[in-house]
Amino acid sequence: MNSSIQSSERKKEALFPLSFSYFSRKWWGIPGFLLLVFIFLLPVWRLVWLSISSGEGISLELYQEVMIEKATWKTIQNTVIITVASTLLSLILGVGLAFIMAYLNIRTKKWLQLFIFLPFLIPSYISTLAWVQFFGGNGPIQFLFHQSVNLYSMGGIIFVLGLSHYPLVYLMSVEVFRRIPRELKYAANTSGASGGVVFRKVIFPMALPGIASGGILAFLSNIDNFGIPAFLGIPANIRVLSTYIYEQIIGYGPSAFARAAVLSVILGVISLLGTVLQWAIIRKSNVSETAARDIEPRYFLPRGWRNAVEIVLWMFLLLTTLLPLVVMASTSFIKAYGLSLSWENLTLKNYSYLLFEDAKTGAAIGNSVTLALVTMLICMVIGTVIAYLRFKKPSVLVRVSEIIVTIPYALPGTVFALAIILMWLQPVPGFQPGVYGTIWILLIAYITRFTVLQMRGSLTAFSQIDSSMEEAARISGAKALAKWRSILFPLLMPGILSGAALVFLTALTELTVSSLLWSSGSETVGVVIFSFEQAGYTTYSTAFSTLIVGSVLIMGILFVLLERIWKKKVMKSD
Repeated sequence: MNSSIQSSERKKEALFPLSFSYFSRKWWGIPGFLLLVFIFLLPVWRLVWLSISSGEGISLELYQEVMIEKATWKTIQNTVIITVASTLLSLILGVGLAFIMAYLNIRTKKWLQLFIFLPFLIPSYISTLAWVQFFGGNGPIQFLFHQSVNLYSMGGIIFVLGLSHYPLVYLMSVEVFRRIPRELKYAANTSGASGGVVFRKVIFPMALPGIASGGILAFLSNIDNFGIPAFLGIPANIRVLSTYIYEQIIGYGPSAFARAAVLSVILGVISLLGTVLQWAIIRKSNVSETAARDIEPRYFLPRGWRNAVEIVLWMFLLLTTLLPLVVMASTSFIKAYGLSLSWENLTLKNYSYLLFEDAKTGAAIGNSVTLALVTMLICMVIGTVIAYLRFKKPSVLVRVSEIIVTIPYALPGTVFALAIILMWLQPVPGFQPGVYGTIWILLIAYITRFTVLQMRGSLTAFSQIDSSMEEAARISGAKALAKWRSILFPLLMPGILSGAALVFLTALTELTVSSLLWSSGSETVGVVIFSFEQAGYTTYSTAFSTLIVGSVLIMGILFVLLERIWKKKVMKSD
């Protein structure tokens, strides 16, 4: 009788997972879920509500007011043109490099891949400074061809955006190429199909989901980017929606936040349309599941052609990654911007000023490092807990929580920053915590935006552990603390640290959100570099950027070394 009742209850819970009995046993998760809704989801709702509310209730008058302005339509036009064109450039470079790295018999692929990822690892506003110096009056283009290139234009913005985000396309495409069964290529060749036909009829349709995923990531990154359009567009009076929202908010007019909310919703709609387009492309592709990962070459070039391809690849990667950074670093040693690069014009005063004289620089470094460390530690806890529940105890609440945590990162940075302002000015009616205008609002924003990075890294770490290991420890009588200390923690640590390192580096060099939330005394590294460049102190901005690039590279090397030491320690203990 009891067994039949229990069986009936289990059937009911399977049909109605949100029943009262479900919540009564999972009551401990509801406060945490409500806290996630409050911190991660409510800011977005506040933003949308501000754009449609008025003194008389719900109204679309503000949308009408904003949309009849010529400046709005010009800004939308610039946004669409720049985003689409830069995404196409990212697609061409990313897919081309992915095909070469996946299929051709070229050498030193590990080193080539490192240089492919470098543009994405360096903050985009620093890359912009590097390119400006590269094409500027003292750069190698001027020296070799006696002609400079103006990057303060739509073409310049498209160029830098495309080069900054093609690694995203490469990352999503190269693995898909490697998983396409090589037998399909052999079958097509046997049927008389040429190489072009094989790529067009076989390889490209099967790789389309990965290419489309990389394309939408590049699209969202391009439309979200603030640093590149701000550095290159504002001086040339070229607005995109991200910089236009920034101008509205810092204008502090009577309806500044409301107008910015309307523009933010418009920007969010354009981003959503791009995501829907990607879904439609993948849905129409109708490709089957690909095979296991195959890293062996499929096209074998003769030695002469292989050498030529390798030379072209290295020239492209060095020209687009390392050389602009070298030129930027050389500019940081010049006494005054515009002077030629000669021994008599070299100085260390720019670095001396930043490190020992300028109080804002030291404060910005301290603020950014502190914010990045605290954000990393808090995100490690929240992200790892959600990942553990998602992997070990999946439920409706956990899945919804995962979506809620993802939303802030999916939003464009300027849109998210405005949502944070609206939320924390008065989180609860009648309660003003006073965090706006302080460094605390930056910490709240960083945690809210970057928790998903830690969650993804931790989820990957959990997915690589066989559940039988935990069961064996339980059967052997190991207590929970011993199980975590001796078995799970050593295996999970590399994956969790990878997510933590990504959170730290992203928070350390963040600009888009910080540009709208910072106040006097809470400047960050990105804000100070942006301020130097806007004020015309190019030698200071390049010197500070060089310090940051060097620090990021050193931290990356240290992380790789620590990960290797940890793996060796785990292997010895086994």
